[in-house]
Amino acid sequence: MTPPLLSLRGISKSYGPIKANQGIDLDVADRSIHAILGENGAGKSTLMKLIYGVEQPDDGTATWQGEPLALASPAEARKQGIGMVFQHFSLFETLTVVENIRLVVHGKTAELTERIRTLGRDFGLEVDPLAHVHALSVGERQRVEIIRCLMTNPKLLILDEPTSVLPPQLVERLFDTLRRLRDGGVSILFISHKLEEIRAICDRATILRAGRVTGNVDPREHDAHDLARMMIGRDMPEPMPAEPRTGGDKQLEIIGLNHTPDDPFAVPLADINLTVRAGEILGIAGVSGNGQSELAALISGETRLSRHEKDRIFMMDADVGQLGPAARRARGFAFVPEDRLGRGAVPEMSLVLNGLLTAHPLKLLKNGLVDRAQATAFAETCIRDYDVRTPGPQTEAGALSGGNLQKFIVGREIMLAPKLLFVAQPTWGVDIGAASAIRRRLIALRNAGMAILVISEELEELFELADTIQVLYHGRLSPPLVTRDTRPEEIGRYMMGAKPEKADA
Repeated sequence: MTPPLLSLRGISKSYGPIKANQGIDLDVADRSIHAILGENGAGKSTLMKLIYGVEQPDDGTATWQGEPLALASPAEARKQGIGMVFQHFSLFETLTVVENIRLVVHGKTAELTERIRTLGRDFGLEVDPLAHVHALSVGERQRVEIIRCLMTNPKLLILDEPTSVLPPQLVERLFDTLRRLRDGGVSILFISHKLEEIRAICDRATILRAGRVTGNVDPREHDAHDLARMMIGRDMPEPMPAEPRTGGDKQLEIIGLNHTPDDPFAVPLADINLTVRAGEILGIAGVSGNGQSELAALISGETRLSRHEKDRIFMMDADVGQLGPAARRARGFAFVPEDRLGRGAVPEMSLVLNGLLTAHPLKLLKNGLVDRAQATAFAETCIRDYDVRTPGPQTEAGALSGGNLQKFIVGREIMLAPKLLFVAQPTWGVDIGAASAIRRRLIALRNAGMAILVISEELEELFELADTIQVLYHGRLSPPLVTRDTRPEEIGRYMMGAKPEKADA
């Protein structure tokens, strides 16, 4: 029999007292698409780092095409034919897209630029090869990582949440490409929290829980509820319904906003109009790179309007266009940015200190000094109430998995009890159990009267959360669409710049 392309036996990895992987057995067949499923903290990312040579196992063996495999570095992995797209990206922000790719892929700049554009068109992952990475959104950076991997012609491609940047119409296009890669001899390790995607694209699925393999199944033979139960060990709660409400007070209003950013690579915004009322969730959909980052910076106060742009952004009936983030927060505004590490949290600081970043007004300071007992109690409450899997409040933020850090940041902002909550990509990279918990919490807050603005690239999420959806395309917002009267295909057409078709009679 032909040996598996990759075979792991008894792979274990610990970080101090934390056992990230325990006795992992995994076989990835040649010409297959193999899913790795599990909650945040289940050990998926650690296992992928071991396969890619970023980390070395404490115990166990690996073979590649039947031969012993010991990968000392990602460079060695790439030589063998293994490529990986990390959840937290490995790009140099001061370099352009093509300069980042040249660090891994040999070739002249003009040749690589054309290859990047061609692959972008083929995969629906368009990105400007000459743009600097610091000017790209999270979704655009993920596209760069995927393209860079494809340009190394891998035999095994590890993809972490590859569809999070795509509208529905392009997901199947990407899947067609992945199937062509598989049929052409490339195996794919596919990590996604979208269980229906797993069922649609994957031949096998290995399920991890608490660092151990708890199942190895053909996902096409199980429905999404079965897979979710295998992942989290319990049945998923039903989605919380939104309670019917009459229109509340306007907590955020943007009127006819036109803004050209200083960054030449940023997206200008044109004629932006939106309103978020108390007791309402407004969702903004769109493919990453269409102005989401620019709009978020204007709403959060990171970018302020000039004096001639006044009377365009209102919070709680006050013109805030020229106010900074602290002044807006003082009025009852809270914000969860899409970039967890660097903007939402400081990786090298403990959860206690990260809590202080925005929650210090909650009596966490005394006479200008940190009240360590109160700050620790705040972090402990957030960890407990939002099920943050961590050894304790003194753990550095950068040591948490992406999903657990997201739960902490969302919890921190909700604990501020704001009048207006703005959440960008609330469940990006978060497992199905944690995502469900975050969404239920947001709906409960909406039902209690909070005004919530959500920017998300996950249409399923917006249809579960939002009362109204607007689509951002090339810096312009669509008219408000009542969610219950709108189909995903209509939103998808707006996301691609086409006018929506009338519903069939």
